[in-house]
Amino acid sequence: MKILVCVKQVPDTNEVKIDPVKGTLIREGVPSILNPDDANALEAALSVKDKEPDTIVAVLTMGPPQATEMLRECLAMGADEAYLLSDRAFGGADTCATSTTLAAGIRRVKDVDLVFAGRQAIDGDTAQVGPQTAERLGMPVVTYVQDMEMNGSVIKVQRQLEDGYEIIEVQPPCLLTMVKELNEPRYMTVKGIVDAYKKEITVWNHEDVELDPESCGLKASPTQVFRSFTPPPKGKGVMLEGTAAEMSKALVEALREKHVL
Repeated sequence: MKILVCVKQVPDTNEVKIDPVKGTLIREGVPSILNPDDANALEAALSVKDKEPDTIVAVLTMGPPQATEMLRECLAMGADEAYLLSDRAFGGADTCATSTTLAAGIRRVKDVDLVFAGRQAIDGDTAQVGPQTAERLGMPVVTYVQDMEMNGSVIKVQRQLEDGYEIIEVQPPCLLTMVKELNEPRYMTVKGIVDAYKKEITVWNHEDVELDPESCGLKASPTQVFRSFTPPPKGKGVMLEGTAAEMSKALVEALREKHVL
C-alpha cells in the first residue's frame, strides 16, 4: 500500500506581520513550519506503516525551493519518499489552482492507494484544498477525521461534527483530511534526521506533471484578495463590581451612554 500525504510549509502564525502599506503578509525573515494539521495527517500514515511495514509513505508539497527543509523534517519523522512541486507557473495559486497542481502531482507519483491531508492550513484556514483535490482525482473524500480504523480494504472513520461525530466506512482509493484530535505527531529521531539527508527529494515543474501554465498558478485562480489587514486592537475591558443589581444598573447606564440602548 502507498499512502501519499499532502503537506504545506506555512509561516509561524506567532510571527506573522502585515505590511501596513501593501496590506500583504511579510514573509521575509519569518520562520516557517510544517502545517500542524498536516503533521497529524503524516502521523496517521506513519501509524498505518507501524502496523503494516510494507506500507510506503510519501509526502507531497507545492512551494518554493526552501520547502525542501520541511520535506526533510517529514522524512526524518519516518516518511519514505518526498516530492516538491516547484515552478514559477505555480505561484499565486488560490485553492482551486493549488488543488489542480496537487492532483497532477499525485497522478505523477502513481500507484497511490490513499491520500491524507490536514483539515486546513493555518495561513489560509479555508479547508478547501483537500476536497477539491479529491474532486479532481475522482476520489471519495471524508473530511474532519478524528479517528480511523483500517480493517482489510475497509476504513472506518469518525467524522467530527460540531455536536458529535458520524461514522463512515470508505474503501481505497480515497482522500481523508485529518483534525488535531486524531493523534499526537511523533518527534524526529537522530537516526531519522541523518537518514533524511541521504534521501533524494524529487522536484517537478509544470512540464513534469503535464500541466499547461494557463491551468495553474495565478492565471487559473478565480479568487482575488484585494487587501489583508490586522484588526485594530480592542480596548481595555471594564470590570463591574458590586451586587447583581448594582452591576446590572451600571451595565445599562454604560450601554445607554454608548447609545446601544
